[in-house]
Amino acid sequence: MVSYSQNIMDDEYEKFIRRMNPPRVVIDNESCKNATIIQVDSANKHGILLEVVLVLTDLNLVITKAYISSDGGWFMDVFNVTNQEGNKITDEAMLDYIMKSLGPDSCFASSMRRSVGVTAGMDHTSIELIGSDRPGLLSEVSAVLTNLKCNVVNAEVWTHNTRAAAIMQVTDEEHGGAITDPERLSTMKQLLCNVLRGSNKLRDAKTIVSDGVSHTERRLHQLMFADRDYERTTGEGLDDKDRPNVNVVNWQDKDYSVVTIKCKDRPKLLFDTICTLTDMQYVVFHGNVDAEGPQAHQEYCIRHVDGSPVKSDAERQRVIQCLEAAIERRVSEGLKLELCTTDRVGLLSDVTRIFRENSLTVTRAEVTTRAGKALNIFYVRDSSGYPVDAKIIESVRQTIGQTILRVKGNIEELNPVPQESPTRFLFGGLFKSRSFCNFGLVRSYS
Repeated sequence: MVSYSQNIMDDEYEKFIRRMNPPRVVIDNESCKNATIIQVDSANKHGILLEVVLVLTDLNLVITKAYISSDGGWFMDVFNVTNQEGNKITDEAMLDYIMKSLGPDSCFASSMRRSVGVTAGMDHTSIELIGSDRPGLLSEVSAVLTNLKCNVVNAEVWTHNTRAAAIMQVTDEEHGGAITDPERLSTMKQLLCNVLRGSNKLRDAKTIVSDGVSHTERRLHQLMFADRDYERTTGEGLDDKDRPNVNVVNWQDKDYSVVTIKCKDRPKLLFDTICTLTDMQYVVFHGNVDAEGPQAHQEYCIRHVDGSPVKSDAERQRVIQCLEAAIERRVSEGLKLELCTTDRVGLLSDVTRIFRENSLTVTRAEVTTRAGKALNIFYVRDSSGYPVDAKIIESVRQTIGQTILRVKGNIEELNPVPQESPTRFLFGGLFKSRSFCNFGLVRSYS
C-alpha cells in the first residue's frame, strides 16, 4: 500500500519535472486545408494522452486524425481537429483556452469539468448508480428522488449488456443546495439500491453518494468496467454486423502488443478507447487514428504499465472485450428526443413516467440544467422491441407539449429490433493503408 508521504513525494517530483520540461503547444491553422492541427509536446507520464484527449473532447471538438508517440521520457501528439460543423477552429477565445489548458501553466485541471456541470463545492450531491437494466428503470429512480424532495439538475445515463449506470447530481427541493443529512442520504441509498436490484438477485446493485469532483463520462466507463459489463453471454450485445472489429496481436520484434480497431465513427470514440486502455493500466507508446470517413480506424502499440506486452490469449480476449464494450456503451440506439423547458422539481420523473406509460424505454439520457432551464436528451425505443410508432410519439409530444419535446431524426429510419432479444430492453502516419500488420511485422498468437 502506497503511503500518503510517498504520494506527496511523487507529486512534487512530477511538478519538478514539469518545471524543467514545460509542455509546449503549437496550433497551426495553415498547414492543413480542412482541419486545425494541434501539437502537444510534454514530459511523459501515465495517463497524459487521456488528459489531452479529455480537454479536446470536452470542447466538443471532432478529432479526425491523430499521431501519438511517447517512447522514452517524452510525449508528442498531433491532432487534426474541427468544430461540429467540420470547419477549422478560428474562435480566438477557444484557441486561447486550448493553449492555456494544454500549455505550461496548466495541470489539465479543466478536463475535470464536464458539460453536464460537474463543479467542486457543496452546491449539489452526486449519486453514482449501477444495477440491472429493465424498462422503466429511469422512471422509477426519478420517482424515488422526487418523493425524497430531491431535484435532478444534471445526469448522464448509459446502458450496456443488461446493465445500467448513471451519475446524477441532485439538490434539495427546499434550499437548492447539497443534501447533507446522514439519515436522509442513507434512506436515499437504500431505496435506490432496491430499485436498481429489482428482481435480479444474482448481480449487485450499488449506490454511491459524494460531493467530490469527477469526470462524468470517465467515471461511467469505470463503473461499468468494474461491473464487468464486458462479459457477454450468447445473444447479447449488438448484431455482428454492427459490432466493432477489434484485434490484438503481438509485435514480437519490438515487444509491443498492437491493437487495431475498425468501427463506425461517432463523437468521442477516441476518448472512449483511450479511457479504457488507460484504466486497464496499458500505456500507448505509438498510435495512429484516422476518422475522416464514416469508418474510424485506430491502431495502437501498447504495453502494460509493468512493461510487458499482452501475455496470454485470455488477456488478449479481455482487452478485446473491454474495448468492444467501451465503444458500444455510447452507441445511441433509439429515437432521439430533445426536451427544453423551465426546470422544476419532479420534471424528470413526470417525463419518464409518460414515456413508460406509452411503452417507451430510455436507452440513454443526458440531463442538463442551465440558468433555470432543463435541456434534456433522451434516446427511446418501444418496450416491445418493435420500431417506435409515430402515433405514440405524437401522443407523447401532445401530453408533454409539442414545443417542449422535439423529435430529432426520422422515426421511419429506425431499424426493427427482434422482440425476442431481452437485451434490447434497456434502461429506459501509419493509417489503415499502412498498418503494422501490412508491413508484415506482426505475428499472431499460435
